[in-house]
Amino acid sequence: MNAAPTTRRLTVAQALVEFLAHQYTERDGRRQRLIGACWGIFGHGNVAGIGQALLESGTALPYLQGRNEQAMVHAAVGYARQCDRLSAHAVTTSIGPGATNLVTGAALATVNRLPVLLLPGDTFATRPAEPVLQQLEVPHAGDVSVNDALRPVSRYFDRVTRPEALIPAAMQAMRVLADPVDTGAVTLALPQDVQAEAYDWPEEFFADRVWRVPRPAPDAAALAEAVWAVRGARRPLVIAGGGVHHSEAEEALREFADATGIPVASTQAGKGSLRHDHPCDVGGIGHTGTATANALAREADLVIGVGTRYTDFTTASATLFAEPGVRFVNLNIAAFDAHKLGALSLVADARAGLAALTGALAGHRVEKEYEAAYGAAKEEWERRVDAAYGAADASARPSQTQVLGALDALVDDSDIVINAAGSLPGDLHKLWRARSRRQYHLEYGYSCMGYEIPAAIGVRLAAPDRPVWALVGDGTYLMNPTEIVTAVQEGINFTIVLIQNHGYASIGGLSEATGGERFGTAYRFRAGDGTYTGAPLPVDLAANAASLGMRVIRAASVGELRAALAEARGANRPTCVYVETETADTVPGAPEAQAWWDVPVAETATRPAAVAARAAYDRQAAGRRRHL
Repeated sequence: MNAAPTTRRLTVAQALVEFLAHQYTERDGRRQRLIGACWGIFGHGNVAGIGQALLESGTALPYLQGRNEQAMVHAAVGYARQCDRLSAHAVTTSIGPGATNLVTGAALATVNRLPVLLLPGDTFATRPAEPVLQQLEVPHAGDVSVNDALRPVSRYFDRVTRPEALIPAAMQAMRVLADPVDTGAVTLALPQDVQAEAYDWPEEFFADRVWRVPRPAPDAAALAEAVWAVRGARRPLVIAGGGVHHSEAEEALREFADATGIPVASTQAGKGSLRHDHPCDVGGIGHTGTATANALAREADLVIGVGTRYTDFTTASATLFAEPGVRFVNLNIAAFDAHKLGALSLVADARAGLAALTGALAGHRVEKEYEAAYGAAKEEWERRVDAAYGAADASARPSQTQVLGALDALVDDSDIVINAAGSLPGDLHKLWRARSRRQYHLEYGYSCMGYEIPAAIGVRLAAPDRPVWALVGDGTYLMNPTEIVTAVQEGINFTIVLIQNHGYASIGGLSEATGGERFGTAYRFRAGDGTYTGAPLPVDLAANAASLGMRVIRAASVGELRAALAEARGANRPTCVYVETETADTVPGAPEAQAWWDVPVAETATRPAAVAARAAYDRQAAGRRRHL
């Protein structure tokens, strides 16, 4: 007779923690933990379930303490991106506000196609008493909780209302997290009574399980058609997106560029796909791109998109690719993205697809005149970068671009620079000289204020031996400084460069350009007429960072800034370099936007600024086109 299947009696929470500790991904023969750790803030809904299970598991699934639920997701996302999406973190919260605080972080993860496992507590499945604390009562639906707000921002969502339902739900969750096409936020809502319920689990549920991440090759017929298109193009241009990094395809892209001479522009997510000093690297593309890349895009007769989603910043709101006969070839592992802009689609892994293209194009190279022209334009742009970075007077207050210049002069290939929102992404995309594949970490799919500090923690956990810089404006700092305490508690060493310009500089500029006259964008006292035009607020953000446990170095001049950055880079504890800056428009040579971005302007207005802005808007919008 066959022996009875072996089972183990555990609670649902204990079984889930044990299961997560045995999940792995594997690509190119390299194996790593799929779930490297679990972030958590505890309350009713997870304290006696997941919390108890994590305590009982010891080091099997490491626990990380956070201060804000959204920030914990940001930290997990930073970790996953640094790990090329092959390893992720889980995040557990209580019910109620703990769960709803996950929504912004979940949206960021899903927009950017980055894996994170969300484990929010939920109200009782058995409903012994209703309503319980923090329960949302919906008169027309008894099975709705606040966790349903996570459905539209999750790539997979399930509510585990019975112990045995955990098995298929957990398996589906791992499948999505490890899938390079479907990955994003995954939510398993866990009713608090079910978390604590015991069940006899089959031992097979806890066996080591490997989720292999494939490298699919392009279809032969599609590849042949793409090769024909490249060979027939006189002014081709590659756009490198985040998929290049996720696939670890940087070397394959370099070999493609070396062989063909085709210039490579990059999106925010793709910057660093080629080193800044590679002859074919022409910098960022789109609204925040370089003059070199955007001029090439306007005249390109073939655009080869590699791992890009073609957001409106990349396409300059459908005005950038202006050549009447321009065609597109899109290499992307997701068919959804590969078919955009009416492109010939190569649905394949970026590394595998680039290698196939390079091999099939053997002997093909663009004309020498084309290489010489974009090479000269690249050199001219570098002179503009030098002008923006430069500071003749070391005793002067620096501009924001000069802050970047001081950092650029200090870092090497090992440093990682993190940013997400404000005016910094535009300056970084245009000016930063990326030296290595994961040096440039811009979250610009969701452009979420408050991302930088927690993301720096996640990145440092994934890359403990690399210097990590979180570039933070005063607006984004005020959104989410709480994880400074986490960094201090855990001894996670990174540097915040806190730039104070007393307001929302990016939105202030956008407001002015669209007729809003910078309304509501400055941090100033309210004047008698109701406008905010008084003196700057007496807010000391450096003192705030120090009160949370960071070492703070204040820099009042360009010279002091250079010394402070060098000191911070060698520090052995979390450090903040605080600097007040001049406004961008006071700095000679600071490049403006090189392409348009569509933000609709009032069609009718009485104030002259809005009337003028609408006329400018109509002129730009006339250049939009559909690529079919």
